[in-house]
Amino acid sequence: MSVELDVWSLVLAGGSDGFVVPAADIRVTNISFGEELPDANGRSVVKLAYKALTAPDSDDEEEEEDEDEENEPKLVTTVLAALTAGKIEQSTLNVVLLEEREYVLTNTGKNTVYLTGNYIESPDQPPFGDDSDLSSDEEGYNLQDVSSDVEMDPEELVGLAVDSDASRFEEVEDEPPAKPSKRPRDTDEATEGKAKEGKEKKSKKLKAEDGKAVPAGGDKKEKKESKKEDKKKEDKKKSKSSDVKELPNGLKIQDVKVGDGPEAKKGSRVGMRYIGKFLDGSGFDKNVKGKPFYFKVGKGEVIKGWDEGIPGMRVGGERILTIPPALAYGSKGVDGIPANSTLKFEVKLLEVK
Repeated sequence: MSVELDVWSLVLAGGSDGFVVPAADIRVTNISFGEELPDANGRSVVKLAYKALTAPDSDDEEEEEDEDEENEPKLVTTVLAALTAGKIEQSTLNVVLLEEREYVLTNTGKNTVYLTGNYIESPDQPPFGDDSDLSSDEEGYNLQDVSSDVEMDPEELVGLAVDSDASRFEEVEDEPPAKPSKRPRDTDEATEGKAKEGKEKKSKKLKAEDGKAVPAGGDKKEKKESKKEDKKKEDKKKSKSSDVKELPNGLKIQDVKVGDGPEAKKGSRVGMRYIGKFLDGSGFDKNVKGKPFYFKVGKGEVIKGWDEGIPGMRVGGERILTIPPALAYGSKGVDGIPANSTLKFEVKLLEVK
């Protein structure tokens, strides 16, 4: 929901144009004649001219850049209102002029026209916003797709160090059941003794291909060695985590875990898990279960820190993005995030479309 700020107004004299480049988003709510009407029976049409936005669907970055060069945004003109002195002297509107876009307003009549509205602030870029606009065919992910220790209350996020974040999305192995402390009965001891004796005899009969006897418990030893080898490979994969890389714009990127799936590029639609925190470790939002957060990379659907920090990730990968205010919410801030806040996001890439 947008928040109304200060009042905005514009006066268009008869037969004049008004060039507008809003410093913030503006909602125009009313157009009206003034007290004096030089043309008592005149009619004034108020027009709005703007450059149309383009939204190519191609995932090929080079193709998109070529199309942008060949097809410049076209100038579109529309009518906001038609006022007639003595009959219709004011009209209600609900038109939003976006921040830093160029607009031209034209008054075709002789009577002066007054436009009124409000500056507004719309938190429409958070990477942790409402997912209700996503199509119903987007399937949610099980909690098995992420670590069970990600499911924690925001209060538990306070004070967590960066080193501990590296294992945030790792699976937690179940602890082996504790051995009973109660002494077994004599009958149980006898049964266990026989079973043990049978196993020893059986192991003595086992021979390798070269005819030599296989040592007792050799199969278990092989499994144990295999388990150790798998763990070494996993640790080696994690050790490939890169150092913190800082871009000229102040964005810091650290790959905690390198994925091995499809790569996220400009124009890709991606599904993400994330935990958002301030530099003091306190959390402000997260998506760790249910439907992932989806957005299209490089299309301005999220803050700039995400648009620039997600490309290059592969499915299964995890990153820590430290985003300066200029690439987040700047000097304005949003609900729950103060102005000039540096934000830290732990992100995991689940899907690339």
